[in-house]
Order: sequence, then structure tokens, then C-alpha cells
Amino acid sequence: MLEKGNRANTLHGILLIALFSFAAFYIAGFPVVKRLSFSPLIVGIVLGMLYANSLRNKLPETWVPGIKFCTKQVLRWGIILYGFRLTLAQVAAVGIPAVVVDLVVVTVTILGGVLLGRLLKIDRDTALMTSTGSAICGAAAVLGAEPVVRCEGYKTAIAVSTVVIFGTLSMFLYPIMYRTGLLDGLSDTGVAIYTGSTLHEVAHVAGAGNAMDPTDSLGIAGTATITKMIRVMMLAPVLVVMSFALAGRRRREAAAAAAQGAKTEKSRITIPWFAFGFIAVICLNSLLQHWCGVESVREIPLNGTIEYIDTFLLTMAMTALGTETSLDKFRQAGAKPFVLAGLLYVWLVVGGYFLTKWVVGMM
Repeated sequence: MLEKGNRANTLHGILLIALFSFAAFYIAGFPVVKRLSFSPLIVGIVLGMLYANSLRNKLPETWVPGIKFCTKQVLRWGIILYGFRLTLAQVAAVGIPAVVVDLVVVTVTILGGVLLGRLLKIDRDTALMTSTGSAICGAAAVLGAEPVVRCEGYKTAIAVSTVVIFGTLSMFLYPIMYRTGLLDGLSDTGVAIYTGSTLHEVAHVAGAGNAMDPTDSLGIAGTATITKMIRVMMLAPVLVVMSFALAGRRRREAAAAAAQGAKTEKSRITIPWFAFGFIAVICLNSLLQHWCGVESVREIPLNGTIEYIDTFLLTMAMTALGTETSLDKFRQAGAKPFVLAGLLYVWLVVGGYFLTKWVVGMM
């Protein structure tokens, strides 16, 4: 992609996405955008989609490899560096109940989403991407799954759109349920685990947690965030399992095509090495926290800078995906992906409540 002779045009495409990403960071700083907890990633994909549906045809085709570079290589490095936000100690701090609830939520959401996708006759890749985003960590999980699933960019954008819509709704719904007594059946720890294990984005968890417990005097905000981080850590093993499962599906499809006399490419298992890099960085971050003798990952030297760079890389990836997404492709996908995301949302809100109540009560 950055071969000699094509390097200048590729860099033009990367520079275009970088400029959009800088704009996304600027807009994400607006008070109204902050109140909605829209991260630069979400603003970036919106800017990219606005561009795709207005000036996209003006873009020289020679710049497209630069955009592809952002959706592939830049994305992988963004996922790896995401590990600097987490430590192994965070898992131990919350305990077994959060791990159990997270594990059940992730497993049931992904498997249930794939099954519901078949019943709704939704494209398998779209169903898988939507389910992964709902199950783990919203847009970041969708981005992490994209290199493994290898689907079209617009399907990734559709999945991101669903988790943004329902995640934002949850950010307002959960504090209302808490203040009206609908969550009285849970202890403060239970509310925190419920929030962290069922909301989509990290930003949504932080927003809802702070709305319920502004000073963290009850431990809801902090525990909810840590529970969410445990879900984020599950991204790596999920991607590995997903890789092997998809390899089996592709082999079956190749065999069926060969039986009909069609030419097929040799199927290979796509090992998401960036997922292992993600886990390795979490381990490294845990060691750095121990060596530096600090209580929070944010106190580790250069951690804030790395997190800022990582957010920018992920914003570039989201923006690049947005530039490949037109309204025509959303119309082509129809309403079914949003119906699927809505059904998964009902499971997370209702099923997640009773699951948390049972697990916390048992332990």
C-alpha cells in the first residue's frame, strides 16, 4: 500500500483522513457534544459519512489506498494501544461476580445475535458485527472484529450506528431507572456491575455511572467502569474464537463452490495477531503500574499521551470507514440490522438485570 511509486497518493489519502480526525477531536470538545458523551470516534464516522454522501465522488481514486490503509493497519495499531487503558489488577478489584456476568453477557449476546440474524434473514457478517459491538465495547469491538470478519466497510458502519443509537439511549435510561427505583432490587455494587456489563461504549458507562453517582461515594461509577474494562479485555479471546469459526465457515463455502465447478481460493485461518498484542500490552501496563507504584493507569508516565494517540488512531479508522458509507448502502441493508440491535438491547437491559441480580445474590 505504501509501495514506491504509489506512496505519494497513498499519503494524500491518509492526510485527508487525518484532517477529518483533527476536526472530529475539535467538535467532540463542544459542550453539547460532551454532554451526549459522543467520543471523537463517533464524531469521526459521522464526518466521514457526511463526506461520503456529498463530496466523495470528487476524491481522486488514487487516494483510496490511503483510506484503506487507515481502515486496516491504523486500526490494528489502535486496538493494540487500547490495552494501555487496562490492567490485570482491575479484574481482581471487582471480583468474580463481574467476570461471570460479563462472560455470560458477551457469550449470549454474540451467539443470540447470530441466531436472531438468521431468523431475520440478515446478512451473516452484518449480524455478527452488530452482535459483537453490542456484546463487548461498542464501536471499538466492531473495529476490532472488522479485520477478522473482512466484511465491506458499510456493514461495519451499520454495526457502529446501531451500538451508538442504543448505547446513547441507555446512557439516559439507566440513571432514570436508578432514580425512579426500578433498580432497587440491586445493591450499589449490583447496579455498577449491571451498568458496566450491559451498556455499549466505555463513554456510555462513564456517563451513566457519573449520572447515578457523581462523586463515586457509592462506588457505582468506578466499579461500573472497571466492569466495562473487563468486558473490553474479552475482545481478544473473542476475536481468536471468531477467527477459527469463520475459517471453518469459509472452508465449507469453498467446498460447496468447488462441488459446483467454481474456482475457489485456498481457505486460511486469519489469526488476529493484533488481539494478542492487545493482551500483551495489558500485561505490560500491569507491570508498569506495579513498577511505578501508582494506583491508577492514568498516573503511569506517558500513559495519557499514549491514550490520546490511540484515540486519534481509532478516530482515523472510524472516519475512513465513514467515507466508504453512503445512504444508498444503508437503504440496501434495510431496517433489519436495527431490529436485531433492538432485540439485543432488550436482552441487555432486561436479561442483564435479572442475570446480575442472580449472580451477585449467589456470590
